Amino acid sequence: MVIVDPAARVVADSTTRFTPWRLIRRLLTWLGAIFAVNVVGLFGGLFAYLGGVANWALPWRLLSGLAAIAIYGFINIRPCAPAQAPATKTTNRLLAGYELLLAAGVAGLSNIALWIWLGLSLHGHSGAGGWALFIGNAVVGLIALLGLALGGFIRVAMHSTQVPLSRRLFLLFFWWFPPTTVLVIGPMMRIIDHELGVTALRERRDAARCGSAICATRYPLLMVHGVFFRDWSAFNYWGRIPDQLEAFGARIHYGGQQSSASVAQSAAELAATIRRIVAETGCGKVNIIAHSKGGLDARWAISQLGVADLVASLTTINTPHRGCNFARQLLEKIPDKVVGQISSSYDNLFSRLGDVAPDFLGGVVDLTDTECARLNQAMPDAAGVLYQSLGSMMASRFAAPFPLNLGYSLIQPVDGDNDGLVAVSSMAWGNWLGVIRPSGKQGISHADMIDLLRRDIGDFDVVETYVQLVDGLRRRGY
Repeated sequence: MVIVDPAARVVADSTTRFTPWRLIRRLLTWLGAIFAVNVVGLFGGLFAYLGGVANWALPWRLLSGLAAIAIYGFINIRPCAPAQAPATKTTNRLLAGYELLLAAGVAGLSNIALWIWLGLSLHGHSGAGGWALFIGNAVVGLIALLGLALGGFIRVAMHSTQVPLSRRLFLLFFWWFPPTTVLVIGPMMRIIDHELGVTALRERRDAARCGSAICATRYPLLMVHGVFFRDWSAFNYWGRIPDQLEAFGARIHYGGQQSSASVAQSAAELAATIRRIVAETGCGKVNIIAHSKGGLDARWAISQLGVADLVASLTTINTPHRGCNFARQLLEKIPDKVVGQISSSYDNLFSRLGDVAPDFLGGVVDLTDTECARLNQAMPDAAGVLYQSLGSMMASRFAAPFPLNLGYSLIQPVDGDNDGLVAVSSMAWGNWLGVIRPSGKQGISHADMIDLLRRDIGDFDVVETYVQLVDGLRRRGY
């Protein structure tokens, strides 16, 4: 069973970019770029030398050269027709960058072939003037092509959310050296193409339900983070999710517990937050959406700390309800002295980052399979609270960066399918909404389920997944 229905799956929307007019416009842009970068040859009458005529009429030279300059400027300013409403300015600028890079690539390959042909044609029947024009045209043409590529790269670097920073930095420093940039441009263009398609679908979908309140639940949402993170204002743990939920009427609060502590300690902080929210807003209850260890913290608060009557529902996301087997094995294998040093360093760091009394070891120990078994016995489900859970899995160790790739490799031989930190077999609690399985070779990691890395993966739309989750709560009266 999978909570994400086809409406939440993102399929790159080619109809926005590849209408017949857009295809014609793209071809004209390519032809214009091929023509425009030969501005020196056009001014100097280089192409007349093909027939051995060195005195091509000056008015035609001026006209063709000025046309090349005008076309080059127009392509840089308006490389493509803008996407139709409801596309945003950001989308159109990213689309323009994509088209500029594409035009630079097509024009570059075409002109290399053209210049080789010109050189062979001039050989043997042209004077020094023809060769001087040929060399000048090629040099200026290469500079013009790099200008097109640089304009496209600047737009992409400023407006893409999916092109990795490493690729942007690589191109920033090596854009002038084609052999290396070619290795990066191809994969980057595929990323941008997918981003444009995903964005077009989202913009159309959101415009169709603009003004709706599909996330306006009866009780506000309390978003509870997992271990090793805090609710920082400068960097939202939940990525793009909260903004979208609020756009559709959700009222959102955050757990505010420390980054790492025992389940009991984190639950006490969470219970205090719940009481404060209810007292300040008069909302009566909250709907908790908790990720990773936050799900255990919430369950303890509900069961043991007297806030069951203040909680309408608890939805856990990739929570290790039955613990992490590999976490216990690591603690058993790593020397106590090393564990102590790591714990001390972590606690010192997060004390400076806002934690009152961080406890690295307490948080890690409570994630082991043996401790979770004990916790489960001590925190039975409370009557009157809806418990439901959702999970995901990676397809391979290459589906996520460190440390999730290492976690996947350690968990897979022992517990099978996992998200890089939690085995799928540990995620279900209450009403099991299912595991989001990969539709491609990547899969959905522990971090991807909260949009931590802000990346779009295949046809999975993490933001829409939460919109549907919350809409489901609203429909059920929560």
